[in-house]
Amino acid sequence: MSDEVQIDQEVYDRLIGEGKSERIARAKAKAAAVRQAKIAEGQSLGPKPAEEASKKLEEFREKAASGGGVATKTAAPAGGDAGAGGRLTPEQRAARVAASLGQEQQPPSMGVPASSEHTHRLLALVPPSGIQQVQAKQQDKVYTWPHLLLVEFVALLAVTALLLVASFFLDAPLGSLANPNEVPAINKAPWYFMGLQELLRYFHPMVAGVTLPGVFMVGLMAVPYVDKNPSAHPENRKLANMAFTFFLTFWGLLVIIGSFLRGAGYEWVWPWVEGLGFTL
Repeated sequence: MSDEVQIDQEVYDRLIGEGKSERIARAKAKAAAVRQAKIAEGQSLGPKPAEEASKKLEEFREKAASGGGVATKTAAPAGGDAGAGGRLTPEQRAARVAASLGQEQQPPSMGVPASSEHTHRLLALVPPSGIQQVQAKQQDKVYTWPHLLLVEFVALLAVTALLLVASFFLDAPLGSLANPNEVPAINKAPWYFMGLQELLRYFHPMVAGVTLPGVFMVGLMAVPYVDKNPSAHPENRKLANMAFTFFLTFWGLLVIIGSFLRGAGYEWVWPWVEGLGFTL
């Protein structure tokens, strides 16, 4: 309603006393004033009783049988029954509603209703499976159990089986006591120190034994701080993979040269010429 409508002061004061806000109290007071005005004019506030609707239906059917016809919403009905402006009166609208209720039910239409006199409301229940669910992007992370520990346990079993097979076929006895009077023709360090011994062949002991290994270790420890890529997938850690691959390749090459290509006096030999100078 507009602001020109007077409010019901009694209702307004009562709602304010009950603790309602001024906006709610004013709106309800206006609605109460409008209801009282309609009652004073003799207008009905709710739907018409069933008896009155039946009476209007009979009148509507009599007019239709007499040939008067039914006016549309925009055209005036025959016989001058339309109100001002060619609109239907409340009684005519009630008669049409009663007539529509008395007719046989038609099958539901999936399109736009043919008649503009009635409003059709459809209520559909959509199952949860029909609603598209938006999920967060999956991160490249896994749980420690069972994903990580299970893979590590399988790797442990594989390495243990490999060591058992190697210990069965390869003989690695302890050597005799050291004798300073007998120097072996080939004096080599164990295989895990062979790379360091090979470096001593080319560089000063300070450089080969301290500087280069220290640079390698510090470089490997600094890789996580230089490459701050949070991904755990190997294909996304190119810098770390390149650094560790270079280290393994370089050190593995030194171990292979010192183990298989060095003979008596730690001189360069070819295995297919002077034999394999390698012992465990």
